[in-house]
Amino acid sequence: MANLHAKRIAAFGLGCLALGAGCVERRYTVRTDPPGALVIVNGEEIGPSPASRSFYFYGDREVTLIRDGYKTETIIQPINAPWFDNYLTEFFTENVIPMQLRDDREFKYTMKPYVSSPEGALRDRAEGLRAEAQVIPQPRRGGLLGWLGF
Repeated sequence: MANLHAKRIAAFGLGCLALGAGCVERRYTVRTDPPGALVIVNGEEIGPSPASRSFYFYGDREVTLIRDGYKTETIIQPINAPWFDNYLTEFFTENVIPMQLRDDREFKYTMKPYVSSPEGALRDRAEGLRAEAQVIPQPRRGGLLGWLGF
């Protein structure tokens, strides 16, 4: 009878641990200077900055920032796992520790104003490329190897 009572207490204790198990809440926020730039992360539009998003996995994110009057920028932003959420400790932080852990990241980017090129600069560059394209290149090698493209 005492053995059955001990098993019930142990089962109750394990049940309480399972219900009170913690988790890790992961979130990043993208801020821009000036604020209000459209934020696109990995091809998904998340809104005007400051924009926040929860995530499950660590790794690189492709962040694209778009705003009128500013250069569109694409940044590869790495998000590395903290000490408490690595391969060895992840099971315990997600399932055993009876509290919630937060991993909040904030990334701030300063956007550069768009500067248009001087009038005629684009035309001059196009004319230069057109002139280069009209010159026939010298063959690299004659004979059979030249015919084969070597």
